[in-house]
Amino acid sequence: MDSNRKTAIIVGALILIAYSVLASSITESKITVMLFEVISGVAVILIAVLMFPLFKPYNEKASFWYIVFRSIEGGLMIIAGILFLSRNNLLLEIRDGIYVGHGYIFAVAALFFYYLLYQSKLIPRWLSVWGFIAAILLILANLLEITGLIPGSMILYLPIILNELFLAVWLIVKGFNPSAIASGSAKTDINKV
Repeated sequence: MDSNRKTAIIVGALILIAYSVLASSITESKITVMLFEVISGVAVILIAVLMFPLFKPYNEKASFWYIVFRSIEGGLMIIAGILFLSRNNLLLEIRDGIYVGHGYIFAVAALFFYYLLYQSKLIPRWLSVWGFIAAILLILANLLEITGLIPGSMILYLPIILNELFLAVWLIVKGFNPSAIASGSAKTDINKV
Protein backbone atom coordinates (compact mmCIF):
# COMPACT_ATOMS: atom_id res chain seq x y z
CA MET A 1 0.00 0.00 0.00
CA ASP A 2 1.53 3.33 -1.05
CA SER A 3 1.70 6.42 1.14
CA ASN A 4 -1.10 8.26 -0.70
CA ARG A 5 -3.46 5.33 -0.15
CA LYS A 6 -2.53 5.31 3.53
CA THR A 7 -3.11 9.07 3.69
CA ALA A 8 -6.58 8.66 2.17
CA ILE A 9 -7.49 5.98 4.71
CA ILE A 10 -6.15 8.05 7.60
CA VAL A 11 -7.96 11.20 6.43
CA GLY A 12 -11.20 9.22 6.05
CA ALA A 13 -10.80 7.79 9.54
CA LEU A 14 -9.99 11.25 10.95
CA ILE A 15 -13.16 12.68 9.39
CA LEU A 16 -15.15 9.98 11.17
CA ILE A 17 -13.28 10.69 14.40
CA ALA A 18 -13.96 14.43 14.01
CA TYR A 19 -17.67 13.69 13.66
CA SER A 20 -17.60 11.57 16.79
CA VAL A 21 -18.18 14.85 18.64
CA LEU A 22 -21.84 14.49 17.64
CA ALA A 23 -22.03 11.40 19.85
CA SER A 24 -21.15 13.53 22.86
CA SER A 25 -24.70 14.89 22.85
CA ILE A 26 -26.01 11.56 24.16
CA THR A 27 -24.03 11.69 27.39
CA GLU A 28 -24.29 13.71 30.56
CA SER A 29 -20.61 13.17 31.43
CA LYS A 30 -18.65 16.42 31.17
CA ILE A 31 -15.38 14.49 30.94
CA THR A 32 -16.71 12.44 28.01
CA VAL A 33 -17.93 15.56 26.18
CA MET A 34 -14.59 17.27 26.77
CA LEU A 35 -12.68 14.25 25.46
CA PHE A 36 -14.88 14.02 22.34
CA GLU A 37 -14.37 17.72 21.62
CA VAL A 38 -10.60 17.69 22.17
CA ILE A 39 -10.10 14.52 20.10
CA SER A 40 -12.34 15.96 17.38
CA GLY A 41 -10.32 19.20 17.35
CA VAL A 42 -7.04 17.30 17.04
CA ALA A 43 -8.52 15.20 14.20
CA VAL A 44 -9.56 18.35 12.30
CA ILE A 45 -6.03 19.76 12.54
CA LEU A 46 -4.46 16.45 11.45
CA ILE A 47 -6.74 16.29 8.38
CA ALA A 48 -5.42 19.68 7.27
CA VAL A 49 -1.81 18.71 7.93
CA LEU A 50 -2.19 15.53 5.87
CA MET A 51 -4.04 17.23 3.00
CA PHE A 52 -1.75 20.26 2.72
CA PRO A 53 1.03 18.50 0.74
CA LEU A 54 -1.57 17.08 -1.66
CA PHE A 55 -3.26 20.45 -2.19
CA LYS A 56 -0.17 22.66 -2.33
CA PRO A 57 0.89 21.83 -5.93
CA TYR A 58 -2.54 22.92 -7.19
CA ASN A 59 -2.95 26.19 -5.31
CA GLU A 60 -0.40 27.19 -2.70
CA LYS A 61 -2.30 30.23 -1.38
CA ALA A 62 -5.63 28.43 -1.02
CA SER A 63 -3.78 25.50 0.61
CA PHE A 64 -2.21 27.88 3.10
CA TRP A 65 -5.57 29.43 4.01
CA TYR A 66 -7.14 25.99 4.23
CA ILE A 67 -4.61 24.85 6.83
CA VAL A 68 -4.96 28.17 8.71
CA PHE A 69 -8.76 27.94 8.94
CA ARG A 70 -8.74 24.23 9.83
CA SER A 71 -6.14 24.85 12.53
CA ILE A 72 -8.25 27.66 13.98
CA GLU A 73 -11.31 25.41 13.81
CA GLY A 74 -9.54 22.55 15.57
CA GLY A 75 -8.01 24.90 18.13
CA LEU A 76 -11.42 26.38 18.93
CA MET A 77 -12.84 22.88 19.41
CA ILE A 78 -10.04 21.99 21.82
CA ILE A 79 -10.50 25.21 23.80
CA ALA A 80 -14.29 24.77 23.88
CA GLY A 81 -13.86 21.20 25.08
CA ILE A 82 -11.62 22.28 27.93
CA LEU A 83 -13.95 25.16 28.87
CA PHE A 84 -16.84 22.68 29.06
CA LEU A 85 -15.35 21.36 32.30
CA SER A 86 -15.65 24.78 33.90
CA ARG A 87 -18.27 25.57 36.51
CA ASN A 88 -17.81 29.27 35.88
CA ASN A 89 -20.77 30.71 33.96
CA LEU A 90 -18.60 33.29 32.21
CA LEU A 91 -16.29 30.59 30.84
CA LEU A 92 -19.30 28.54 29.73
CA GLU A 93 -20.66 31.62 27.92
CA ILE A 94 -17.28 32.06 26.25
CA ARG A 95 -17.50 28.41 25.17
CA ASP A 96 -20.93 29.05 23.66
CA GLY A 97 -19.51 32.06 21.82
CA ILE A 98 -16.65 29.95 20.52
CA TYR A 99 -19.14 27.58 18.93
CA VAL A 100 -20.97 30.44 17.22
CA GLY A 101 -17.67 31.54 15.66
CA HIS A 102 -16.65 27.94 15.05
CA GLY A 103 -19.61 27.44 12.71
CA TYR A 104 -18.32 30.15 10.38
CA ILE A 105 -14.69 29.04 10.59
CA PHE A 106 -15.76 25.46 9.80
CA ALA A 107 -17.77 26.68 6.79
CA VAL A 108 -14.92 28.80 5.39
CA ALA A 109 -12.45 25.94 5.89
CA ALA A 110 -14.91 23.62 4.13
CA LEU A 111 -15.16 26.03 1.18
CA PHE A 112 -11.36 25.95 0.82
CA PHE A 113 -11.32 22.14 1.29
CA TYR A 114 -13.90 21.42 -1.39
CA TYR A 115 -12.49 24.05 -3.75
CA LEU A 116 -9.07 22.39 -3.48
CA LEU A 117 -10.56 18.91 -3.85
CA TYR A 118 -12.38 20.12 -6.99
CA GLN A 119 -9.28 21.78 -8.41
CA SER A 120 -7.00 18.82 -7.66
CA LYS A 121 -9.48 16.15 -8.81
CA LEU A 122 -8.37 13.96 -5.89
CA ILE A 123 -11.98 12.80 -5.58
CA PRO A 124 -14.82 12.83 -8.13
CA ARG A 125 -15.86 16.37 -8.94
CA TRP A 126 -19.52 15.73 -8.11
CA LEU A 127 -18.46 14.93 -4.54
CA SER A 128 -16.46 18.18 -4.34
CA VAL A 129 -19.40 20.19 -5.74
CA TRP A 130 -21.76 18.58 -3.22
CA GLY A 131 -19.38 19.56 -0.41
CA PHE A 132 -18.97 23.12 -1.71
CA ILE A 133 -22.74 23.64 -1.97
CA ALA A 134 -23.18 22.06 1.48
CA ALA A 135 -20.63 24.52 2.91
CA ILE A 136 -22.60 27.43 1.42
CA LEU A 137 -25.77 26.02 3.00
CA LEU A 138 -23.88 25.80 6.29
CA ILE A 139 -23.06 29.51 6.11
CA LEU A 140 -26.73 30.21 5.39
CA ALA A 141 -27.78 28.02 8.33
CA ASN A 142 -25.37 29.88 10.63
CA LEU A 143 -26.74 33.24 9.51
CA LEU A 144 -30.35 32.09 9.93
CA GLU A 145 -29.56 30.63 13.34
CA ILE A 146 -27.86 33.76 14.65
CA THR A 147 -30.65 36.03 13.38
CA GLY A 148 -33.41 33.65 14.43
CA LEU A 149 -35.26 34.40 11.19
CA ILE A 150 -36.21 30.86 10.30
CA PRO A 151 -36.68 28.19 12.93
CA GLY A 152 -35.39 24.77 11.98
CA SER A 153 -32.42 26.10 9.99
CA MET A 154 -30.39 23.27 11.56
CA ILE A 155 -31.73 21.05 8.73
CA LEU A 156 -29.27 22.92 6.50
CA TYR A 157 -26.43 21.24 8.44
CA LEU A 158 -27.50 17.87 7.10
CA PRO A 159 -25.94 18.20 3.59
CA ILE A 160 -22.42 18.86 4.98
CA ILE A 161 -22.72 16.10 7.56
CA LEU A 162 -23.87 13.58 4.95
CA ASN A 163 -21.23 14.76 2.48
CA GLU A 164 -18.37 14.47 4.93
CA LEU A 165 -19.47 11.07 6.19
CA PHE A 166 -19.79 9.87 2.58
CA LEU A 167 -16.39 11.39 1.77
CA ALA A 168 -14.84 9.59 4.75
CA VAL A 169 -16.15 6.24 3.55
CA TRP A 170 -15.09 7.05 -0.03
CA LEU A 171 -11.53 7.81 1.09
CA ILE A 172 -11.32 4.65 3.18
CA VAL A 173 -12.74 2.40 0.45
CA LYS A 174 -11.57 4.05 -2.80
CA GLY A 175 -8.85 6.51 -1.83
CA PHE A 176 -7.63 9.41 -3.92
CA ASN A 177 -7.69 9.50 -7.71
CA PRO A 178 -4.23 8.11 -8.67
CA SER A 179 -3.99 10.21 -11.85
CA ALA A 180 -4.61 13.37 -9.80
CA ILE A 181 -1.82 12.35 -7.43
CA ALA A 182 0.51 11.82 -10.40
CA SER A 183 -0.51 15.19 -11.84
CA GLY A 184 0.17 16.91 -8.51
CA SER A 185 3.56 15.22 -8.29
CA ALA A 186 4.38 16.39 -11.79
CA LYS A 187 3.45 19.96 -10.83
CA THR A 188 5.71 19.74 -7.79
CA ASP A 189 8.58 18.42 -9.92
CA ILE A 190 8.11 21.24 -12.46
CA ASN A 191 8.06 23.86 -9.69
CA LYS A 192 11.38 22.52 -8.34
CA VAL A 193 13.13 22.99 -11.71
